[in-house]
Amino acid sequence: MVMYKKDILTMNKIIKLIFVLCCFCGIAQAQPQRPKLVVGIVIDQMRWDYLYRYYARYGEGGFKRMLGEGFSVENCKIPYIPSVTAIGHSSIWTGSVPSIHGIAGNNFVKDGKVVNCTADDTVNPVGSDSKAGKMSPRNLWVTAIGDELRLATNNRSKVIGVALKDRASILPAGHHANGAFWVDENFFGGLINFAKGVWRYRWVGQ
Repeated sequence: MVMYKKDILTMNKIIKLIFVLCCFCGIAQAQPQRPKLVVGIVIDQMRWDYLYRYYARYGEGGFKRMLGEGFSVENCKIPYIPSVTAIGHSSIWTGSVPSIHGIAGNNFVKDGKVVNCTADDTVNPVGSDSKAGKMSPRNLWVTAIGDELRLATNNRSKVIGVALKDRASILPAGHHANGAFWVDENFFGGLINFAKGVWRYRWVGQ
C-alpha cells in the first residue's frame, strides 16, 4: 500500500483528534458529582479526641456517620495565637491566617480603639432594632468558602450562617451570603427572630 505525504498528514491529524477526544472523555468521566448540600459545623472547645472518647454515645446519623463517610483531620496544627472563636472560624472558612484575613481576635484594636470583630455601624439588622444587630463581615479582608461557592455558581448557590453568636454566624458565611442569623442580647425575643429569620427562606425546609 502506497501512502502519499498528504494522506500521512491527514492520518496524523485524525489520530491526534481521536487522542484529544479520548482525553476529554476521560476528564468528563472523572468529574465527581457535585453535592446538593454542604453543611459545615464548628464546635468550640471540642478536641478531636472526643470523637473517639465518646464514640459509644453518638447516634448512627450524627458523628458516627461523619466519621464513617467523611474525613477527619487529626494531625493539624493551629498556626496562630490566640486560638479564640473569631480567629478560628475565619481561618477555617478562608483557609488563611489573621495576618492575611484580618481577624486578630474576638475584639482587637482598629484605628486606635478596641472594636468587636464583626462590629459595623454602617449596617442595620433585619427584624430587630438592637445594637447587637449592627454587625457584618466588613473586617474580614478575604473571601470565605461560601463567597467562592456563590461566585463559582453565578449566585445560584445559597449560603447562610447560623449560630448563637454573631461572629460564629457572620464570619463563616462570608461577604456574599444569603443571610447570617444569630441570637441578639434580648435572648427570648432574639430566639424568635432567629427562627423566623432562618425559616423565611422556603428552601431551608426542603
